[in-house]
Amino acid sequence: MTTLVLTNELVYKSFMIGAKNVISEKNNLNAINVFPVPDGDTGTNLASMMRSILERSKLGDTTSETIQSIADAAIVGARGNSGIIFAEYIHGFSEDLVSDIDQETFVLRSEKAFTYAYSAIAKPVEGTMITVMRTWAEALKSFKQASSNFLDLMTKAYELAKEELLKTPEKLQVLKDNKVVDAGAKGFVHFIEGFIKALKGEDVEIDSHIDTIEELHVDHLEDATFRYCTEALITSKNIDLNDLRKNLAQFGDSLVVAGTKTTARIHIHSDRPDEVFAYLDGLSQIKEQKVDDMKRQFEAANHRKYDIALVTDSIADLPESVIDQYQIHQYPLNIHLNDTNYYDKVTMQSTRFYELMDSLETYPTSSQPNQKSLENFFSFLTTYYKKVIVLTVSSKMSGTYQVFEETAKRFKDANIKVIDSRQNSGAEGLLVYQAAKMIDEGLSFEDVVEKIEALREKSKILVSVQTLKYMVRSGRVSKVTGVIGKILNLKPVISIDETGQGIIFDKGLSIKSSNKKILNHMTKIMHTYGVEDYAIVHANALDRAKSYEKVYTELLGKKPLYMMDISTIVAMSAGIGTVAIAYIRGDKS
Repeated sequence: MTTLVLTNELVYKSFMIGAKNVISEKNNLNAINVFPVPDGDTGTNLASMMRSILERSKLGDTTSETIQSIADAAIVGARGNSGIIFAEYIHGFSEDLVSDIDQETFVLRSEKAFTYAYSAIAKPVEGTMITVMRTWAEALKSFKQASSNFLDLMTKAYELAKEELLKTPEKLQVLKDNKVVDAGAKGFVHFIEGFIKALKGEDVEIDSHIDTIEELHVDHLEDATFRYCTEALITSKNIDLNDLRKNLAQFGDSLVVAGTKTTARIHIHSDRPDEVFAYLDGLSQIKEQKVDDMKRQFEAANHRKYDIALVTDSIADLPESVIDQYQIHQYPLNIHLNDTNYYDKVTMQSTRFYELMDSLETYPTSSQPNQKSLENFFSFLTTYYKKVIVLTVSSKMSGTYQVFEETAKRFKDANIKVIDSRQNSGAEGLLVYQAAKMIDEGLSFEDVVEKIEALREKSKILVSVQTLKYMVRSGRVSKVTGVIGKILNLKPVISIDETGQGIIFDKGLSIKSSNKKILNHMTKIMHTYGVEDYAIVHANALDRAKSYEKVYTELLGKKPLYMMDISTIVAMSAGIGTVAIAYIRGDKS
């Protein structure tokens, strides 16, 4: 190989093969991920960015167009700390490029790429990807005069980059303790390896194998104060990246801001992702959001209690304490509000929503999960769990079940069962709770699925709606019905039938009347079947919920399993003031 210039076509091919080489190492990178948080997803995040490069970038008419296309694809697809740093590296490499790339240009571009990547990090840490990027840039500069062609230059520099990778444990104690190199740095080295293969005329077949790696034993989240890995893609007319870094620092740590004056990708670890997005909403258009629960990821990678992963959506109302106790993975659904998609219970809490809902000109809507995001989610789960059980909101109320089902089919080698709960809110939450207990008790995958499908027939939710206004605004009932209901002062009791379809269970002419109808039903169920478990949920109506708690504790002889505010998505149609009782009946007759 005597290449002296990287032509447009060769640049494109080299980036593509470099990307494929990283994707092939996804599982290995996940397996050694201990910094900044041992959540086992560095490989998944880097693979997401590389897939975006493969799928979104185009071979342009010039090298400048091609590199810009690759940089844009990298920013859009960037995920995680390492992914966003890498994307900014590519952005720096692409900035103001005007010609084909000779060796001198490549060296200067690599120095600029490192500078961009380093500047994107609020607090750079040595012994990570950024260290190897620096070594790579310095090695290219050092060997430039002594190399006759690109292959020779890059091969020599690659050997130094590999040596630097092996030294990362000397610079970062957590790597040394676990006897691993930095996962992000290793991903960068694999990219260079793929780039060199392209110069040799070779290709890479994507095969996410996993090498034999000694199991890591990480006892705690190293230096991790914050729970959620929070990311955003924002656009605006004039983004000041330095200003953004300064102002976002108040919300957490591990801050990385990458991008241009019009588009930026943000990564931060925070306990309150909703506050991060409330801030961003005030200065830009939020195009994408991503929030990962690092506590749950850490447990999956290092301290999972079970071989079966239990998954549900955010419409299932279940206390965080229960979710944490049984290591349940709760996938947040989307709320479209003010031209922005938010994540239910994560980037949009019900408390903020209640403040906004009466003043919104365009009423918010919910939408089914993004399939690409769901693929990444399943990719992570199937790396660590042998089997996965998913319990979703009723398929008659949402497309969530269908999207989970379709996405699960793509993982042909995994054992994933998606169950339509035919319920929502507290009733869905009770079914998830039962599944969690069964898994905890050691029941088999098949037994859990069979028993939960049977329990669906015994579960129900009865919802006392204080006003039909929100159901009209959300489109759950017609405006005509809403007007009639207002004239008659109807206070309906809403429920779900055996197929999972929402129904008007009964009608009351006052809250007192609808409460009485629910009480009559619960009394009948108690005497006929008994009540195994029940929960009380509400929409900013704690006083009403407490009165329900008092009544049903006396009737059923036990307190509710839990009492909590409902999902923001359910609150959109149920409205402020709503209270509901969900239950699973017993077997006596």
